[in-house]
Amino acid sequence: MHISPGVSVVAALAGLSAVLVWRVREGRTAVTARKILIPPVGMSTGFFMFLVPAFRVPWSWALIAFLLGAVALAYPLLLTSRLERIGGNIMMKRSGAFFAVVIVLAAIRYFARGYFDRLLTLEQTGGLFFILAFGMILRWRLSMFFEYRALLA
Repeated sequence: MHISPGVSVVAALAGLSAVLVWRVREGRTAVTARKILIPPVGMSTGFFMFLVPAFRVPWSWALIAFLLGAVALAYPLLLTSRLERIGGNIMMKRSGAFFAVVIVLAAIRYFARGYFDRLLTLEQTGGLFFILAFGMILRWRLSMFFEYRALLA
Protein backbone atom coordinates (compact mmCIF):
# COMPACT_ATOMS: atom_id res chain seq x y z
CA MET A 1 0.00 0.00 0.00
CA HIS A 2 1.48 3.33 -1.04
CA ILE A 3 0.38 6.64 0.46
CA SER A 4 1.44 9.79 -1.34
CA PRO A 5 3.55 12.27 0.64
CA GLY A 6 0.86 14.96 0.25
CA VAL A 7 -1.82 12.77 1.81
CA SER A 8 0.59 11.79 4.59
CA VAL A 9 1.37 15.43 5.43
CA VAL A 10 -2.31 16.42 5.42
CA ALA A 11 -3.22 13.47 7.66
CA ALA A 12 -0.38 14.26 10.08
CA LEU A 13 -1.38 17.93 10.28
CA ALA A 14 -5.04 17.01 10.79
CA GLY A 15 -4.08 14.67 13.62
CA LEU A 16 -1.85 17.29 15.21
CA SER A 17 -4.62 19.89 14.97
CA ALA A 18 -7.10 17.53 16.60
CA VAL A 19 -4.71 16.87 19.48
CA LEU A 20 -4.08 20.59 20.02
CA VAL A 21 -7.81 21.43 20.00
CA TRP A 22 -8.50 18.58 22.40
CA ARG A 23 -5.76 19.79 24.76
CA VAL A 24 -7.14 23.35 24.77
CA ARG A 25 -10.65 22.10 25.57
CA GLU A 26 -9.35 19.69 28.20
CA GLY A 27 -7.41 22.47 29.91
CA ARG A 28 -10.58 24.48 30.59
CA THR A 29 -12.18 21.90 32.87
CA ALA A 30 -11.24 20.58 36.28
CA VAL A 31 -8.91 17.60 36.41
CA THR A 32 -10.15 14.37 37.98
CA ALA A 33 -8.47 11.04 38.57
CA ARG A 34 -10.71 9.57 35.88
CA LYS A 35 -9.66 12.20 33.31
CA ILE A 36 -6.02 11.46 34.07
CA LEU A 37 -6.19 7.66 33.98
CA ILE A 38 -8.73 6.91 31.22
CA PRO A 39 -6.50 7.96 28.24
CA PRO A 40 -3.70 5.44 28.91
CA VAL A 41 -6.23 2.73 29.78
CA GLY A 42 -8.14 3.39 26.56
CA MET A 43 -4.93 3.59 24.58
CA SER A 44 -3.77 0.24 25.95
CA THR A 45 -6.41 -1.48 23.82
CA GLY A 46 -4.15 -0.64 20.86
CA PHE A 47 -1.86 -3.47 21.94
CA PHE A 48 -4.37 -5.81 20.30
CA MET A 49 -2.76 -4.79 17.00
CA PHE A 50 0.10 -7.13 17.91
CA LEU A 51 -2.23 -10.11 17.56
CA VAL A 52 -1.77 -9.56 13.82
CA PRO A 53 1.65 -11.01 12.84
CA ALA A 54 2.45 -8.10 10.47
CA PHE A 55 2.66 -5.68 13.45
CA ARG A 56 4.99 -7.78 15.57
CA VAL A 57 8.51 -6.59 16.36
CA PRO A 58 11.26 -8.13 18.51
CA TRP A 59 10.77 -7.68 22.26
CA SER A 60 14.05 -5.76 22.52
CA TRP A 61 12.82 -3.20 19.96
CA ALA A 62 9.53 -2.84 21.82
CA LEU A 63 11.37 -2.31 25.12
CA ILE A 64 13.67 0.30 23.57
CA ALA A 65 10.68 2.14 22.04
CA PHE A 66 8.80 2.09 25.36
CA LEU A 67 11.81 3.35 27.33
CA LEU A 68 12.57 6.05 24.76
CA GLY A 69 9.01 7.31 25.08
CA ALA A 70 8.87 7.01 28.88
CA VAL A 71 12.29 8.53 29.56
CA ALA A 72 13.19 10.94 26.76
CA LEU A 73 9.93 12.03 25.19
CA ALA A 74 7.83 12.23 28.37
CA TYR A 75 10.37 14.53 30.01
CA PRO A 76 9.39 17.69 28.08
CA LEU A 77 5.71 17.05 28.84
CA LEU A 78 6.52 16.64 32.52
CA LEU A 79 8.42 19.92 32.52
CA THR A 80 5.69 21.92 30.79
CA SER A 81 2.55 20.78 32.63
CA ARG A 82 1.61 21.18 36.28
CA LEU A 83 -1.53 20.77 38.35
CA GLU A 84 -2.67 23.51 40.70
CA ARG A 85 -5.55 23.98 43.07
CA ILE A 86 -7.87 26.84 42.08
CA GLY A 87 -10.67 27.23 44.57
CA GLY A 88 -12.14 23.79 45.09
CA ASN A 89 -10.91 22.44 41.76
CA ILE A 90 -7.63 21.06 40.52
CA MET A 91 -6.73 22.49 37.13
CA MET A 92 -3.98 21.80 34.61
CA LYS A 93 -1.55 24.67 34.28
CA ARG A 94 0.58 24.45 31.17
CA SER A 95 3.51 26.62 30.37
CA GLY A 96 3.56 28.45 27.05
CA ALA A 97 6.06 25.87 25.85
CA PHE A 98 3.57 22.97 26.16
CA PHE A 99 2.15 23.34 22.66
CA ALA A 100 5.61 23.84 21.21
CA VAL A 101 6.67 20.57 22.84
CA VAL A 102 3.63 18.76 21.37
CA ILE A 103 4.40 20.18 17.90
CA VAL A 104 8.09 19.22 18.14
CA LEU A 105 7.19 15.68 19.26
CA ALA A 106 4.78 15.36 16.31
CA ALA A 107 7.50 16.58 13.92
CA ILE A 108 10.02 14.10 15.33
CA ARG A 109 7.52 11.31 14.82
CA TYR A 110 6.69 12.41 11.28
CA PHE A 111 10.28 12.76 10.11
CA ALA A 112 11.55 9.65 11.92
CA ARG A 113 8.76 7.64 10.32
CA GLY A 114 10.25 8.32 6.89
CA TYR A 115 13.55 6.84 8.04
CA PHE A 116 12.02 3.79 9.71
CA ASP A 117 9.71 3.09 6.76
CA ARG A 118 12.84 2.23 4.76
CA LEU A 119 13.93 -0.35 7.35
CA LEU A 120 10.63 -1.80 8.57
CA THR A 121 7.21 -2.53 7.20
CA LEU A 122 4.53 0.13 7.58
CA GLU A 123 2.80 -2.01 10.21
CA GLN A 124 5.98 -2.52 12.26
CA THR A 125 6.73 1.20 12.14
CA GLY A 126 3.20 1.96 13.34
CA GLY A 127 3.53 -0.60 16.11
CA LEU A 128 6.84 0.79 17.35
CA PHE A 129 5.55 4.36 17.33
CA PHE A 130 2.45 3.21 19.21
CA ILE A 131 4.65 1.64 21.90
CA LEU A 132 6.80 4.78 22.05
CA ALA A 133 3.70 7.00 22.42
CA PHE A 134 2.23 4.67 25.05
CA GLY A 135 5.42 4.89 27.13
CA MET A 136 5.34 8.68 26.87
CA ILE A 137 1.63 8.99 27.78
CA LEU A 138 1.81 6.41 30.57
CA ARG A 139 4.69 8.11 32.38
CA TRP A 140 3.20 11.58 31.94
CA ARG A 141 -0.26 10.54 33.14
CA LEU A 142 1.07 8.54 36.11
CA SER A 143 3.14 11.53 37.17
CA MET A 144 0.04 13.74 36.89
CA PHE A 145 -1.99 11.21 38.91
CA PHE A 146 0.52 11.23 41.78
CA GLU A 147 0.63 15.04 41.68
CA TYR A 148 -3.20 15.07 41.71
CA ARG A 149 -3.33 12.79 44.76
CA ALA A 150 -0.78 14.96 46.57
CA LEU A 151 -2.93 18.06 45.92
CA LEU A 152 -6.00 16.28 47.28
CA ALA A 153 -4.21 15.27 50.49
